[in-house]
Amino acid sequence: MTVDSQRRGLRGTETSSAAPAPQKFVPRKKKFSSRTGWTMLAFMAPAAIFVAIFTYYPMISGSQMAFRHWNLNDLSDTSWVGLDNFKALFENPEFGTIIRNTVVWVVGSLVPQVVIGFALALFLKRKFRFRSGYQALIFFPWAVSGFLIGMLFRWMFNAEFGVVNDFLMKTGLIETPIPWLAEPGFAMTAIIVANIWYGVTFFAIMILAALQSVSDEMYEAAAIDGAGKVRTFFSITLPAIAVTLGLTILLRVIWIFNFPDIIWAMTGGGPADQTHIITTYMIKITQEGDYGQASALGLIVVFTLMLFAVFYLMAMRPRKANR
Repeated sequence: MTVDSQRRGLRGTETSSAAPAPQKFVPRKKKFSSRTGWTMLAFMAPAAIFVAIFTYYPMISGSQMAFRHWNLNDLSDTSWVGLDNFKALFENPEFGTIIRNTVVWVVGSLVPQVVIGFALALFLKRKFRFRSGYQALIFFPWAVSGFLIGMLFRWMFNAEFGVVNDFLMKTGLIETPIPWLAEPGFAMTAIIVANIWYGVTFFAIMILAALQSVSDEMYEAAAIDGAGKVRTFFSITLPAIAVTLGLTILLRVIWIFNFPDIIWAMTGGGPADQTHIITTYMIKITQEGDYGQASALGLIVVFTLMLFAVFYLMAMRPRKANR
């Protein structure tokens, strides 16, 4: 036997004696049994029952009141009246003023909140001493109750000893105190100012978070190309945060529309019911005992908010797809 044949024999022996490759372990999927299903159902049942009793039952019960004559001053007749409660609302001469006030309340609060919040976010994005302290001061109003803020501004706009009139008189802007909460035009301005102060924080938080996700390399490239601050803002900053800004505006519209706290604390809908919006007017007629019309107005609010929610969810789709 030659040396080459011996080498080939040894190689064949080594190959045949090599251990087989280890097989990859694949865990078995546990079959879903009826016992597992009943266990899951038992854990979910307490929460589902709680939500059904304290959320869905009042919602359904309150909804059917909208189609009945349901007045606490006369509970002997709770007959079915169909759409009469809705008809009475639309025929109410005050309802047009309430709709107008709601639009003024939302738009008048939203636009300044966006502009001032954007400016604060751009300011806080810069690096400077005590930056975190300034952020804490600016974000503080969002942690305070809306009703408490309304009470605070009610004292500030007081015609006799309010700090607003005192400041305006000392600076020479006015000669006599302004009855801020006694005149419809002034009262609407006062509650909108209070809501602007409250909501600016939310926009500053959201826009600042969006600005921090914009790459510094984009700004450096724009500076090299000779773009100015205005061109950089409209070509880089605004397009980069457009989705977040749009969703924040839409979400804030829903909140402002359904936010009676400040108005109820400052004016209670007065003077002469001239600062009522839909939600504060609903509180008023509820206190008067007309649960039928209050429920009808509540359904109008619910369907309006559902419409905004649909727009919000539709706007969220492209964002999820990009992720």
